[in-house]
Amino acid sequence: MSFSAKLIGWYLDHGRELPWRQTQDPYVIWLSEIILQQTRVEQGMPYFQSFVTTLPTIEDFAKAEEDVILRLWQGLGYYSRARNMHKAAKMVMSAFEGSFPTRYEDVIQLPGVGPYTASAISSFSSNEARAVVDGNVYRVLARVFGIDTDTNSSAGKKIFQQLADELIDQKEPGLYNQAIMDFGALICKPKQPLCPTCIFEDTCVAKATNQIDTLPKKIKSRKSRNRYFHYFILRKGNEIMLSKRAEGDIWANLHEFPLIETDEPADAEQIRLHPSFVAHFGDAHPQPISTPIKQVLSHQNIFAQFYQMPENLEVRSKKSSWFYTFSENLDTLAMHKLIFSFLSRDHIAK
Repeated sequence: MSFSAKLIGWYLDHGRELPWRQTQDPYVIWLSEIILQQTRVEQGMPYFQSFVTTLPTIEDFAKAEEDVILRLWQGLGYYSRARNMHKAAKMVMSAFEGSFPTRYEDVIQLPGVGPYTASAISSFSSNEARAVVDGNVYRVLARVFGIDTDTNSSAGKKIFQQLADELIDQKEPGLYNQAIMDFGALICKPKQPLCPTCIFEDTCVAKATNQIDTLPKKIKSRKSRNRYFHYFILRKGNEIMLSKRAEGDIWANLHEFPLIETDEPADAEQIRLHPSFVAHFGDAHPQPISTPIKQVLSHQNIFAQFYQMPENLEVRSKKSSWFYTFSENLDTLAMHKLIFSFLSRDHIAK
């Protein structure tokens, strides 16, 4: 029995039942694929449902305000993906007359869509024979066939794509793609794979050569830099001050509290004497709230400390991006994950 036939047979008995698999609508498939990039199905499912319910058509997505899309995306991170989705939706309306494309060569033109996503959409919506290669596929192929070339190298990407193209079932490419992704997610897992129940156990090179824990291989990314953010919570009656981040840095156009960034860690007394703090808040005394929070981003480690400021403090110099809003409006504004998580933990009353 061929590799693809074994996979499809396994999938028909053990594949996951997911809502986006019950349709060939490329818009719905596109939503699921973008949301699930670097996101577990369990985490992504509520976001998928929210998008489908709030923006049921590509036209609805294209017409929506960016703030609405960012608010729906809140908590997933990688906010550039949400902005690219908005651009892609507008492109579908203008370049494809509002009909979401299903051909690989058309889908690949959309902002934020790479070879994997274009292959997934075209194979799932129109059964085009395009092999997907994502993290799950890399892992299955590397282990079963004993490929030790780095998956994120130019040579590795070429080798894995060529092999995937050779293995795909030409009659049922969409079914095959679903099968290999599910097999990687459920059986050939990154850690503690279920080798005793694997349909390839007898022919798996990694199993035979004791390389399960070392394959697939990947070039290590460059060293991350540390950034130190100090957030200040200022209240005036039932209003709270927020700031909207500018373009050109992480979390562009998302909301947070007024911020001072330092090059090194700093305690409350050091912050109180910081020139920017004095310029904005005079001789006020910031009160630290809990311990610093760390958030890891691509090539950046954010260390955030939150401070409670005196009630009704008169701000000496207010940045143009700072503004007061009623506390009950916080849930309507798009915020990045660090702020969203802070509020969700009820560190402060809304």
